[in-house]
Amino acid sequence: MSLIADALGIPEHQLRAAVLECSAPTPDTTLVALTVEEAARRLGVGRTTMYALIASGEVHSVRIGRLRRVPVDSLDAYIAARSQAVAPTTALAA
Repeated sequence: MSLIADALGIPEHQLRAAVLECSAPTPDTTLVALTVEEAARRLGVGRTTMYALIASGEVHSVRIGRLRRVPVDSLDAYIAARSQAVAPTTALAA
């Protein structure tokens, strides 16, 4: 990396900072709703499981015309509810 910094005429630490800044992922704050497939990928489940979660009402979805969309907030709420519902299963040694 020092060769590149020398060629550009900048200090190596400045080049490293610029590379890190450019490669940092930027969250997409404009995304409000996901397709069922995108929601399934985000939860790490299959499409069929995602449709079952929607059908059971565990995950809220909306229809927009002929399309089914899952609000991002619905996934957050589902994860939060599942996190609270899971009881610790680790037994404490006496």
